[in-house]
Amino acid sequence: MKLALIADLHANREALAAVLAHAAAQGADRHVYLGDYVGYGADPGWVVDRVREHVAAGAICVQGNHDAAVAQGPQPTMVADARAVVAWTRDRLDAGQLAFLAALPLSRIEDDALFVHANAWAPAEWAYLQTRGEAVRSLQATDRRFTFCGHVHVPMLYHLASTGKAGDFKPSPGIAIPLSAHRRWLAIPGSVGQPRDGDPAACYAIFDTGEHALTFHRVPYDHASAAAKVRAAGLPERVAERLGGEG
Repeated sequence: MKLALIADLHANREALAAVLAHAAAQGADRHVYLGDYVGYGADPGWVVDRVREHVAAGAICVQGNHDAAVAQGPQPTMVADARAVVAWTRDRLDAGQLAFLAALPLSRIEDDALFVHANAWAPAEWAYLQTRGEAVRSLQATDRRFTFCGHVHVPMLYHLASTGKAGDFKPSPGIAIPLSAHRRWLAIPGSVGQPRDGDPAACYAIFDTGEHALTFHRVPYDHASAAAKVRAAGLPERVAERLGGEG
């Protein structure tokens, strides 16, 4: 089975539509949503509804920090731009959409994989996983062989050997990576709706559960139109600038 690993959509309709079309062309059998469906972008209702449709069809789906903030109120640690968008987003979702976000689990385990937004050691605290040491901490907090998470917005792959030796590398798009049985793995597919590595193309990955192979993808989309919507909605300019690859 091919799992499309989709994280940090951030209410970006154009990016999600492009990624879903690309995943279908790659033969994806099932979708895995790793959190943050809302926040920053101008189309929260459309994105939430697409995710709900896939969940009804059997998709895996976990809650992100922006989803929790919109459903329950912003976290004190959120930056000013994020807090402003949370308030704007909440006013544009109906009761059913808000209830969907509020009811999402923080993590899901299926077979030998853990799916979580931020990390495995404290999912509800939303700590970022940005270093090899933090990846090891997350891997040691679960007995699953594979961990898939989002939150960081930059594609990365970490591994941990039975000897305790850890490694990491930045993947190249379109190249299948065999995930050796002699190691445990943590993968961050990157952000669909707001990449932050200087490349505006949407990020996601496909995990082939039969071959135990992971392929990261970059999907160009009309990010200028998405940014124009952000500006038209009166959302922070910094949010629009990021869609063009400005960090």
